[in-house]
Amino acid sequence: MSSGTGDLLAGGADGPGRLRALTSVVLDTLETAARVRGGPLPAGGPDAVARRTAALCDPVLPEEGVGAEAALADLVRAVAEGAADPADPACVAHLHCPPLAVAVAAEVAGAALNPSMDSWDQAPAAGVIEELTTAALARLVHPDAPAPDALITSGGTESNLVALLLARERAAPGPLRVVTGANAHHSVHRAAWMLGLPAPVVVPCTDGRIDPAALDRTLAALDGAPALVVATAGTTDEGRIDPLPEIADITDRYGAELHVDAAYGGPLLFSERLAPLLKGLDRAVSVTFDLHKLGWQPVAAGVLAVADTALLAPLSLRTDYLNADDDTEAGLPDLLGRSIRTTRRPDALKIAATFRALGRRGLSELVEHCVRTAEEFGRAVDARPALRRRPGPIGISTVLFRPVVADALGPEAGDAVVAEVRRTLLLDGRAVLGRAVAEDGDGHHRLWLKATLLHPVAATADLLPLLDLVAEAAERAARREGDGGDGDSEGGGGDTAAPAEERLSP
Repeated sequence: MSSGTGDLLAGGADGPGRLRALTSVVLDTLETAARVRGGPLPAGGPDAVARRTAALCDPVLPEEGVGAEAALADLVRAVAEGAADPADPACVAHLHCPPLAVAVAAEVAGAALNPSMDSWDQAPAAGVIEELTTAALARLVHPDAPAPDALITSGGTESNLVALLLARERAAPGPLRVVTGANAHHSVHRAAWMLGLPAPVVVPCTDGRIDPAALDRTLAALDGAPALVVATAGTTDEGRIDPLPEIADITDRYGAELHVDAAYGGPLLFSERLAPLLKGLDRAVSVTFDLHKLGWQPVAAGVLAVADTALLAPLSLRTDYLNADDDTEAGLPDLLGRSIRTTRRPDALKIAATFRALGRRGLSELVEHCVRTAEEFGRAVDARPALRRRPGPIGISTVLFRPVVADALGPEAGDAVVAEVRRTLLLDGRAVLGRAVAEDGDGHHRLWLKATLLHPVAATADLLPLLDLVAEAAERAARREGDGGDGDSEGGGGDTAAPAEERLSP
């Protein structure tokens, strides 16, 4: 390579020096941009963000390049000034975590070395790190199983897809019937559609959790057909955990299998105090477990744990250029059967770095902090006359609440006020709150504001200003609604109170 282009690469002996200079540009720009943004979200809404971003980044593909430093300064400035920053305590809408610095640093190393996790000769040491990491996670989920195993995935959607795929193969000639709660993540339904399975049988829920009696009746009606029951440990909207021991007993009684989507709740296992909330999880044949939620990893960091490594056999595949028989017989590890993907990033590296840096005790402290903060935040909501919390216990680290003024306006108008409060705070760039439709104490479903608290160090005091913002915005929205307004803030678009039905097929 000529001397004019030799400084382009991140790898090799000279690459780190070049990367160090460019990383300084990135870090300086990130620091400045966060101050310019000044909050959890850029102000002005979608159109304003689009204009500011295009002004810095368009054209993305110019005829002549502007150089690495200038390109990074513009693009990083644009994405950082226009970011939803999960490290801001007021950014609590989703299962969207602020990543730990050690994980991000490990991510840089992985990107520079660029191992592809589909053959040993592309990832000699990275394959070993992945094996050690998946073994640790498998033992965490299935501590008493003789040969547990785990795969690294891109997240809960892929983990659920692979779990259903493996169950379909075990059920052959089938067809496999998937049985899941009305509280299940949409990826379960989408996975069944993608795999050509019958639409899942949906079991009613009580207080956001699968009703065991209804599950019993459902399995009885299937009359012995191969079935996979999908339970949830940490629902997206409410943080609810299905009654896993009862569900496991019922699946055993009917000869069905159990998969648990613990994408949100799985990291409770790090804590000795909180792990009992997941009692019965180890009885599942497979478990979805995400670490880019309550594990503070950069996306992506998903896991699928299985009780027995033999269950992964259907993923085995031979192709001569990656895992020829004679190479495998000669001792080269076979990585191709560790995923439904071929080219894969070394996502285990950042997980391993975090695990070694913090240990199980350190991870436990962070998980317990989030759960404790949610409980304190819930009590703060209860103490405010202008707000009320959804009746019942806190769901892991998710708090649902709504302004009291919305209740006085009737169901439709009240929900419109809740929706407008959320949009107003978003468009002002002051807070990023989620939304969820959930059952109220009177049995009716209403729209709630959702705070999903995943910040591992933010104190409850850092979150209390959110409640003032909500109360103030609600008073303004209620006055507009009472004056005959349409309940929609300027530029709010079509974000109505009722959630749109998930589209599962083209």
